Amino acid sequence: MMKQLFSGKVLLAAGILAALLSCATLAYILIFRPAAQGANPDPAAAALTVIPAPSSTSRPLPATLTSLPPTPTLPSTAVAGEFGLGAYVQVNADALNIRSEPGLNAPPLFLAFDAEVFHITDGPRQADGYTWWYLAASYDAARSGWAAQDFLMVIPSP
Repeated sequence: MMKQLFSGKVLLAAGILAALLSCATLAYILIFRPAAQGANPDPAAAALTVIPAPSSTSRPLPATLTSLPPTPTLPSTAVAGEFGLGAYVQVNADALNIRSEPGLNAPPLFLAFDAEVFHITDGPRQADGYTWWYLAASYDAARSGWAAQDFLMVIPSP
């Protein structure tokens, strides 16, 4: 027959040992714990800066008139509804390559999208079976380059 591993005496001894270890741990914590920090006699000073809100009364600014420099304009050679210098055109394609030079082999600078408006500032030039115009966007100086007339539509001046 096999002896029972956990007899009543073994369980009683384990309980007593656990109680003694728990008491020893509690005594150690109470005796050797670090001293509690007392009230700090020098609390840290806080700096507070009050910024007054602006008043609700407004002061009128002195009126100054400055003249704007004259805007250079290109001579318009375009007849209303026809391509020419000074005319405004709109892209009439989903996307159109605007190129650095007239011609299909010139590297594209950017894509112009359908209904985007440009101002013709140079041209016409003939290359690769197309008539090319130099276009400039009035809202972004970086958006300028050559485009084929077949993908443009003349619009009234905005």
